[in-house]
Amino acid sequence: MRVHRRNFGIALGFLILIVVQPLFAAGIPRCAVDDARQELCMSAPAQRIVTLSPGATELTFAAGAGDKVVAAVNYSDYPPEALKLPLVGSHTRVDMEALLALKPDLVVTWVTGNPPAQIELLEELGIPMFAIEPRTFEGVSSVIERLATLAGTEQAGLAEAERFRSGIAALSEQYRNAEPISAFYQVWQQPLMTINNDHLIGKVLQLCGGVNVFGDMPRLVPRISAEVVLQADPHAILTGSAEGVADDQLDGWKRYSGLTAVKKSNLFFVPASPISRPTPRLLEATRIICDYLDSARER
Repeated sequence: MRVHRRNFGIALGFLILIVVQPLFAAGIPRCAVDDARQELCMSAPAQRIVTLSPGATELTFAAGAGDKVVAAVNYSDYPPEALKLPLVGSHTRVDMEALLALKPDLVVTWVTGNPPAQIELLEELGIPMFAIEPRTFEGVSSVIERLATLAGTEQAGLAEAERFRSGIAALSEQYRNAEPISAFYQVWQQPLMTINNDHLIGKVLQLCGGVNVFGDMPRLVPRISAEVVLQADPHAILTGSAEGVADDQLDGWKRYSGLTAVKKSNLFFVPASPISRPTPRLLEATRIICDYLDSARER
């Protein structure tokens, strides 16, 4: 299979583009620009795909190419079919020997999650790679479409991308004039971490009418102190948990009886995987967060 990669370091404001060429004749390359601004052109649809993050696994299945995935990494647990896949280590420590033995014709990588040394090795070996890391709602739909182009599963991929796009648009319209309500999203308990408005979770809060009390912080996932949370006094505190079931992650805030979120019983748990992975299940998580913020408004 002929593969061509070209680095796109063009303009500073260059946005991730989707390059989909008509595929009416045999031999016309399937091309797409990835989230690292590199173009990948393949002379035939990918048949043996390895995914190097749980999110990449989920997105490849969403693109209709699940039956072409021959291996994944640890915690690739959705959809259920992904649990049957052979594993090639974790996203931070890939078993290169096992990966190469599978003879993949496409490896889907994670822009900031896979070790650069391993990505460089794959590149030196000439293995086609497509790096993904959607940071917006439209980015999720776009990645699905681009993966579908490379895998030759356009019909399924375009349909799923449009389902997600339409669902987000409907929620955006529903909450366009929602009463603003201050919110704090706790990513991690120790050390205490949150997200800013550039993070996809921050965009979810904004879509639902939430005002992220740490939205203006410069880091995507900043570390903070309990004192600044108390000073911000959010009306709602949210965090991710297994299946969205309440656990002890937010118990520490209950000692602050004067905190508005505590006084109003606005401590909420969201299913962790759907809210933390930029995949179509983010739509489900967004609906849950919007419902929680509605509850906080009523209180």
